[in-house]
Amino acid sequence: MPIVISDSSTLIHLAAIGRLDLLRAFYGRIVISPAVWKEVVEQGRERAGAAEVERGKHDGWIEIQSATNQPLLRLLEHGLDEGEAQTIALAVEQPEALVLLDESDARQIAAVYNLRKTGAIGVLIRAKREGKIASLRTELDRLRGPGGFWIDEGLYRQALQAVGE
Repeated sequence: MPIVISDSSTLIHLAAIGRLDLLRAFYGRIVISPAVWKEVVEQGRERAGAAEVERGKHDGWIEIQSATNQPLLRLLEHGLDEGEAQTIALAVEQPEALVLLDESDARQIAAVYNLRKTGAIGVLIRAKREGKIASLRTELDRLRGPGGFWIDEGLYRQALQAVGE
């Protein structure tokens, strides 16, 4: 199975709706960068995702890795936040990687490097298709409400249509 590298947003938002377990079920192991760990666990101590990601690391299914390509990392940090830059740099170093990104700027940069990507919505679509959730609409509404995740109305409709809801 290819390596799966996650940015903060996917972890935080799936945790906020109680669906971080989908990442473990689908991918077995998730790699995060030191900046993602810092943002989610250390700086986000009182927010969704902190305890879940820390527990995932303790249980061994979330692992922290650093990117080694420092020139690429410095280049990426000019247009992205530190976590997104480290996540994309790690993914570029792993040609078969799947990268979990939600922010549109980061997704556009990932496309420049031809990275395979998905995000919280893609994970939920897969969960619906595989019968792990009953209603994508319910999960997307939770993501938009309590999860604090902004979803473009067109993308919302497109996601629902993709699973026949």
